[in-house]
Amino acid sequence: MLLYFLLVSAPMSFFSVRSNKTNTNKPKVTPLDMSQTHAQYLQEMGISQWDLSHPERLVGYESELIPLSSDCKLLLVSPEKPQEDLAVMFERVLKSIKLDLSQALHLQPQHLPAVDLSSVEWVWFAGCDSAHELKAKTLQSPLLSDINGNNQHRRDLWQQICAYD
Repeated sequence: MLLYFLLVSAPMSFFSVRSNKTNTNKPKVTPLDMSQTHAQYLQEMGISQWDLSHPERLVGYESELIPLSSDCKLLLVSPEKPQEDLAVMFERVLKSIKLDLSQALHLQPQHLPAVDLSSVEWVWFAGCDSAHELKAKTLQSPLLSDINGNNQHRRDLWQQICAYD
């Protein structure tokens, strides 16, 4: 997603790209830790892979931050997206701070630097470190799957929430 914004917002004369397509049926593995299996899946779906031919030309380039929806009051930054039982637990935590699911968004930690956090009220880091100094109320916890069913982790999270009252 970040590369998409980078490609859209940068002038085409700024860099050139080359296709990873080869004449063999074997897909080329990119340096972005893409596994051979993932590369093969992309090829089977007809999705082209691209590498920058001159990545050094992007040094110092900064793309615009992606704004969050004005409805977003809590941003969950976690490698784990809440689903099923974890979504129910996540919703209970949201209710404790007088929010509902429509006011929360999930974000993978690696995408956080690309997002504008100026309008968000809460940022919850679950299973990852908070590397940013934020104006928002910040929660730090283990992964949601580690909190679910663990009374000590739930108590620690509750104490952090209560500290903002």
